[in-house]
Amino acid sequence: MENMQYAEELVREFLVFRGFTNTLQAFEGELGTDIGKGFQVDKILDLIFSVYVPKFHAEKLVGLLSFFKKCFSSSSEIVLVSTLSKLEVSILRYYIAHAIQSGRRDKVVELFEMNGNDLLQGGEDWNAWFAIPYLKNPNLDPEFRIYFSKEWYEALRLSVRNFFSEIFNGTRLPALLKISSEKNTANRLKKDIKQLNLKLSQLQALLEEKEAQLCRLRIHASSTLEESTRLTSHSSSTIHVEDPLISRDAQETCPPATPQLVQKALDQDFVAGPSQVQSELTMSEYFHDSNASSNLNVGDGGTGDTSQIWQDGTCSENGREGHVEDEFPEVKVDFQETFLGHTSPISRCRFSASGNNIASASLDGTVRIWTYDSSTPASRNATIYCGAEIMSLDWESKSDRLLLIGTADGGIKAWNVDAKRVVCDLSTTEAFPSVLDLKCSPVEPIFVSAAASRGHGSSYIDKLGFASLTVWNMKMWKVVTVLPLGKDPPAITSLCFNHNGKILAASATDGMIHMFAKDMAAGLQITGWPAHDSAINSILFGPDETSIFSLGSDGKASIYYLEIFEWSLQNQGHVLWSRNCSRFCDPESSKICRHEMALDANGRRLLVTSGSIRAPIYQVRGHINGLQTLPHSAAITTVDWHPTLPFFVTGSANNSVRVTSIL
Repeated sequence: MENMQYAEELVREFLVFRGFTNTLQAFEGELGTDIGKGFQVDKILDLIFSVYVPKFHAEKLVGLLSFFKKCFSSSSEIVLVSTLSKLEVSILRYYIAHAIQSGRRDKVVELFEMNGNDLLQGGEDWNAWFAIPYLKNPNLDPEFRIYFSKEWYEALRLSVRNFFSEIFNGTRLPALLKISSEKNTANRLKKDIKQLNLKLSQLQALLEEKEAQLCRLRIHASSTLEESTRLTSHSSSTIHVEDPLISRDAQETCPPATPQLVQKALDQDFVAGPSQVQSELTMSEYFHDSNASSNLNVGDGGTGDTSQIWQDGTCSENGREGHVEDEFPEVKVDFQETFLGHTSPISRCRFSASGNNIASASLDGTVRIWTYDSSTPASRNATIYCGAEIMSLDWESKSDRLLLIGTADGGIKAWNVDAKRVVCDLSTTEAFPSVLDLKCSPVEPIFVSAAASRGHGSSYIDKLGFASLTVWNMKMWKVVTVLPLGKDPPAITSLCFNHNGKILAASATDGMIHMFAKDMAAGLQITGWPAHDSAINSILFGPDETSIFSLGSDGKASIYYLEIFEWSLQNQGHVLWSRNCSRFCDPESSKICRHEMALDANGRRLLVTSGSIRAPIYQVRGHINGLQTLPHSAAITTVDWHPTLPFFVTGSANNSVRVTSIL
């Protein structure tokens, strides 16, 4: 009954849509007198034997029989088609016999004129029947006599009744009645898939937890053996040896607070221009903060206070965190959509300005534009072949029309998603072939490219040489200016504009953050400071524009830590919040892509790439440690948040891209 009502609603909707009001009224009238609420074979019989045949509606009769044959035309219903073809021949012969008996031989001739060729091609012996209109008494002819008998007519009517009763009450339902049941089946299968995915995620989480426990036990055993060896070799010494991890946390302060780093920055002469006027500027001029009380002077860079850092809702005395990421609960998922169109590891994926489209790039030089929502038109979906490794992606900030693509051979392509073509193909200079990052201004028709020369090394960072920072006009597609970085500057790895486009931040492989003023054409660098001991992988402005996040490497000798710092832009060198995410820094994954991070629309959840199959989602200055994503089957190489909704996208070294909606 439910399927029948659903089908009736579909018919009503279609008739209203097409404006078939008379048909709709007739439909409603027949529904009102419908008692059985199901298939009524008598109505079909009456239509054939009481309407079409007696009133000589040959065209409608042939059309009805053809319709039934079309319904059973699939290969799985060959027997039904064969039976219906035989019944069709008998019904048409009854029509001819009835017309002869009624004295309407002209209707027989009309039938042959209309369907004579089809009848001859039907495989039945129709040749003799073409002479019947001209026979004086065909009912006495031995070849035609049986078709004029009452017994043959009753047998034919019974055969037609049995046939339609069998197919509609048992073996075959109309397609409209199947829609509702198929919809329910699809929903049930989706629920089953969701439950199986959750079960799979739980099992993967359990497996990962056991692997992490095993790893910690191995590390503990190794540390114990090393400590025992050290105590034995220095048994004659009076120096008290502490646990190296405790000693590091107790004695080392955050790297940005050390004067040696500041001296290093000053020695590198990172501020461009002959004068030091930038040291007199205050960041409040650019970030509109009336409460800013201190100037961001270059000379103050090394004296910033990092003694109090927000961690888990309390203040800590150092920049290291005490929690263990294994304890992160799994994020609660509303739905997930996985895209498997790539054939090599994913290097970048970015939501468009509206969030309706996603651009994902892989190491094989292809970019795919797709949508995760079935309600969004797929007309923009495309595959772009760039012929070189894709190193950077960025969407035009004001619309979803343009996508910028940076490659490893110095190419910058502007792809128009509506026209589905490259509207501009730019090139950097030959000396700087690697386009590491692209960033569009949120207010002006300009974008900035960070390109680098080629270096020597095995990891992503070690392969980078010197930097070139270029501002481009998106209307003329020409260079506006090249921003000054000093002599032989280290490669710029990441770029970001603040909300009003007045400040451009750039991070470098030497651990420096550079800040450029609102007038990009003037190329004024207003300040900069050493944020990490080694390369910075990613930077982002905070949600209130008074802080900036950096993801980079810190440490000494061969021991490096991947850390996140949130820097105050009102008090240079002051760290507001930090996290050590070294557990997620897999040396093997760093050879493929650089690590990156992404902030959600509210600026309170920070998603970071991972060498593990799960990525951490840190709660910025929150009272809980964070969450972890559902697992991929390989390292997570790129991340991004939807611009307005609680969706994030993750790309993996297993060639897949996944969109996750969280609760």
